[in-house]
Amino acid sequence: MPRRFSYLACPQGADNRYETPPASELQRLMWTKTGTSSHLDKVQPRIYIGDMYAAKDKRTLLAHHITHVLNAADGKFNVNTGHSFYRDTKITYHGVEAFDMPSFNLSPFFYPAANFIKNALSSPKGKVFVHCAMGLSRSSTLVLAYLIIHESMTLVDAIKAVSANRHILPNNGFLEQLRELDKKLHYQGSARSSSAYGWT
Repeated sequence: MPRRFSYLACPQGADNRYETPPASELQRLMWTKTGTSSHLDKVQPRIYIGDMYAAKDKRTLLAHHITHVLNAADGKFNVNTGHSFYRDTKITYHGVEAFDMPSFNLSPFFYPAANFIKNALSSPKGKVFVHCAMGLSRSSTLVLAYLIIHESMTLVDAIKAVSANRHILPNNGFLEQLRELDKKLHYQGSARSSSAYGWT
């Protein structure tokens, strides 16, 4: 088997423990998936990723029974919605003022955003819509972080799960920050492989 597929087929080291693949392998994994790029896509049970057009279409959000909105591009220089924009709905809002640049450190927002998503899903009818401007980089990064933190997925498994339903493309800086999160939470003694989840 060519080496370039080794991590994706079974991201384990010689001692049969999970190892975070290089960014190049993760990018190749995203490129090979067939997810769509709609304004709003369901990527996991009760979790949606989309763009600013869906975020500003309250009728569509209500039609999908969205109860929580996580804006990964909050602020007047990004997607300027906020609590006041959704005041005529029952939608709970959380904003992250992030910029889609490799030099931007999104990692301080990983846990607050993941906790917001978890709280949204704690209600049986909770549905969360995570968006940025295009629904490719900032929003997908926060959803991947949630899956790693609260669903105990490896980064490989999280990418497979999300990119099967939507085309995602975290920028290089965000991908490195996700790799660091993955190493922190899964490198220590984890013997799980991506095949354990049935998504290989």
